Amino acid sequence: MASYLQIEGLTKSYGDRMLFEGITFGIDEGDKIGLIAKNGTGKSTLLKIIASKEDADSGKITFRNDLRVAYLDQTPDFGSSAVIRDVLTQHAPSDAAERDDYVARLERTLQQLGISNLDAPLDKLSGGEKKRIAIAQAVVDSPELLILDEPTNHLDIDAIEWLESYLRRSRIALLMVTHDRYFLDRVCNKIIEIDNCTAYTYQGNYEYYLRRRQERIEAMTAEQTKLKNTLRREQEWMRRQPQARAGKAKYRIDAFYDLKERANVNLSQRDVNLDVKSAYIGSKIFDAKHLSKRYGEKVVLDDFSYTFARYEKVGIIGANGVGKSTFIKLLQGLEQPDSGTIEVGETVRFGYYSQSGISFDENKKVIDAITDIAEDVVVNGNVHYSPMQFLQRFLFSPADQQKYIHTLSGGERCRLHLASVLMRSPNFLILDEPTNDLDIITLGILENYLSEFKGCVIVISHDRFFLDNIADHLFVFTGDGQVKDFPGTYTEYRQWREEQQRINRQAEASSDTSAKQQRRSSERKRKLTFKEKRELEALESEIEQLTAEKEELTALFNGGGSPDDIASKAARYAEVTSLLDDKEMRWLELSEIES
Repeated sequence: MASYLQIEGLTKSYGDRMLFEGITFGIDEGDKIGLIAKNGTGKSTLLKIIASKEDADSGKITFRNDLRVAYLDQTPDFGSSAVIRDVLTQHAPSDAAERDDYVARLERTLQQLGISNLDAPLDKLSGGEKKRIAIAQAVVDSPELLILDEPTNHLDIDAIEWLESYLRRSRIALLMVTHDRYFLDRVCNKIIEIDNCTAYTYQGNYEYYLRRRQERIEAMTAEQTKLKNTLRREQEWMRRQPQARAGKAKYRIDAFYDLKERANVNLSQRDVNLDVKSAYIGSKIFDAKHLSKRYGEKVVLDDFSYTFARYEKVGIIGANGVGKSTFIKLLQGLEQPDSGTIEVGETVRFGYYSQSGISFDENKKVIDAITDIAEDVVVNGNVHYSPMQFLQRFLFSPADQQKYIHTLSGGERCRLHLASVLMRSPNFLILDEPTNDLDIITLGILENYLSEFKGCVIVISHDRFFLDNIADHLFVFTGDGQVKDFPGTYTEYRQWREEQQRINRQAEASSDTSAKQQRRSSERKRKLTFKEKRELEALESEIEQLTAEKEELTALFNGGGSPDDIASKAARYAEVTSLLDDKEMRWLELSEIES
C-alpha cells in the first residue's frame, strides 16, 4: 500500500512537562487509525502538529506529494460567518463552475446530517449542530487523509451512526481521537496508544488492542522485575569494586546506569479515584405527574407521567434539540413545567453534571473553587478530606490545583466538574453528556462506579457503549413532546428499531405493489377491446329478445293454457331465465369497463 505520511522522532513538551518523546509511526493508504491516550498526554496536540496547526519541538513529518488532507478541530471555528449559508462558500474554489458544484455537494452532505435550514444563525446553534457542519466541510471534497479530533462529541446517535457508516465504507485514510469505543471498534483497523511519552501500534480494532495492551503491560512488568533483580546484583558489584570504577570495567559502570534508568520506569497507572458512596436514599424517590412544557410552537414534553424507583438507572436518547436537557432540568426544579407536578422524596439528594460544564469563576484557581464549595469534604458518611486531598483523587496534583480554571483542558474541566458533583455524596445522579472530553480509561472507571452506585441515575449520552453498560431502560425522545419508555439497552433498542423499520418497509412495499396492481387493473378496465365492444352490442340485443320471450312465457302460464303447453314451455322458461341472468351479468361487467 502507498505511504501517505511518515512521522519520525516527534517530540513535544510544554515547559518541564513532556507530552511525547521520539515517537515514530506511519500512515498508509487504507489505514483507519484510532489514537488513544489519557487526557493531558498530547493527543490533540499531536493531531494539530500533523495538520500543521502547531509546531513540534523536534522530529520530522513527511507527506506524500499532493496528498489531500482535511482536519476536524475539536471545537469548530467558522470565523465571522453569521448564518450557515455563509459557511458554504468558506472553503469553496474560486472558479464559478467548481464553486457551484462544491456548494451543491456541501448542501447534500448537510442534509444527510440533518441540517436543512441554511439561514439559521450560527450563534444560536447547539454544539452538535456546529460539529455536523464542520464534519460536512471536512468530508465534502473526499480527502485522502482525514484527521478528526473527537468527531462524536456533542453529536446525537443518529449523526454518529451516519459518520460511522460513511467512514467504514469510504476509502479515506483516517487518524482520529475519540472516546467512543463502539466507533473505534467498528471503524478502525489500527490503534496507536501514547503511554509514558511513547507510541505503541496495534494492528487491529479496539477489541484487539485491549487484549494486546494487557499482554504488553504484563510482559513489561515481568521484564521490569527481571531488570530490578539484575540491578540489585549490579549495585552489590558497584559497592564491592571501588577500584574497578577507574579501570577496565567502565563499560559495566555505564551499563549499570542504563539498567537503573530502565528499571525505574513507572509502569503504574494513576487513575481517577471514584470511591465515593451515595448517601442513603429512601423508598420514595419522586413522582412526575402529567408534566407538559413548550416554548412557543415547540413542544418539549406532553403529559409525561412516571414514578421513579429506588436504584433505577435510566438512559435518555433522542435527536439534538428535542428537549432532553430541558427535561432533566424540569425534574430538578431548575425549569418550571407549564402544567403537572413533581413530588420529591425527603431523602433525595441530587447531583447534577451539566452539559454546559462547570460554572466556576474562570479566574479562580482550582483549589479555591473547590474550597468555596466546602473546606471539609465528607464522603461515605465519615471519611474526611481536605479540598487538596479530594482533588488529588481526581488527578489534580498540588501543582495542578494552582492552575487557573480558564487554563484547564477539556478533560481537566470534566474531572473538576465530576469532583464538584461527587464531593456532596449525592444519591440521585443526573448526568448530561458526561462522556464528552473524558478519556477512555476514566470513562471505564466512571462506568464501574455508576454500575455499583447505590442510588438512582439518569444519564443523557450519545455514547452507545456507555449506555449499554449503565442503563436498565431508556427514555426515547421521539419529538413533539413524546417520550417512549423502552425496556432494554441501547443495542437492544437499535435492533428493535431496525426490525420495525424493516416491517414498515415491507408493509410500504406491499402497499405500493397493491396500489400498482389496482392502478394497472383500473387502467385495463377503462378500455374495451374491439371484440368486447361487439360483444356488448350483441348482449343488448340478446337481452332484449330473451326478456320478451320470458314475458310471453309468463303470460302463457298466467293465462291458464293447456297442461301440455305449460309442461312443454316450463323447461324453456327455466332455460331463458338462466340465459338472461348470465347475459345481464356479462353486460354489467362490460358496462363497468366501458364507464
